[in-house]
Amino acid sequence: MPVTSAGILLHRLTADGGVEVLLAHMGGPFWAAKDAGAWSIPKGEFVDGEEAALDAARREFQEEFGIAPPEGPYAELGTFPYASGKRVTVFVADGTGLSLDRMRFGEFEMEWPPRSGRTASFPEVDRAEWTGVDAARARLVKGQRPALDALLEGLDAAGA
Repeated sequence: MPVTSAGILLHRLTADGGVEVLLAHMGGPFWAAKDAGAWSIPKGEFVDGEEAALDAARREFQEEFGIAPPEGPYAELGTFPYASGKRVTVFVADGTGLSLDRMRFGEFEMEWPPRSGRTASFPEVDRAEWTGVDAARARLVKGQRPALDALLEGLDAAGA
């Protein structure tokens, strides 16, 4: 059975009519010096007993950023498969007014350096930024790029 995750893609309109999305740079030593393909929407796997994808997405946003996600409304953009077989269900909401200053990133532990027997803590996310859609396409991990297309299609359909 494939791994399933859920996440939230926040967007906002710029003064010149452009679209920006909120991305998170993945934390930890593997991603530290990378930019292209090293960013993600805040997302994560379902926990035991969690059935609603939006509940998982909202919980993961809170865990990764240390702040509650916007109240919504949310729309489901779709479920997007990764080459690995993992599937992520992405929800979208307007993030206008969200303050990045209050973010406090969650942490994870791993053996570091490899095969050292020592455990180190790293932030799940080491920074978050509002990014234009074109730049976001290059920055996002490959499996999440189709969510940008779905967002733009939805905004076009809504006349935004």
